[in-house]
Amino acid sequence: MTNVQIEKFLQQNYLDKTPVKVSFKGRKPIVGIFITSADYGELKAKNFWRIVGEVNIENYQKSKDMSLARMFSGSEFTRLSNP
Repeated sequence: MTNVQIEKFLQQNYLDKTPVKVSFKGRKPIVGIFITSADYGELKAKNFWRIVGEVNIENYQKSKDMSLARMFSGSEFTRLSNP
């Protein structure tokens, strides 16, 4: 997917709030929340996204610890949807 497609989906009230199911080309799907950070604009321009996995969402919302997030390339995404 392109960064434009991904951002259009996230603007529907998903960024930093609601879990999203992310399907990939070569691996199993994950559920997590897309998060913003100081480098969000720069990463978005390069089609990279920080996602906190489902098991770490509660901890992230309490602590805002960026080490709980993983970075993913949007070019590997095949679909974004509600879990």
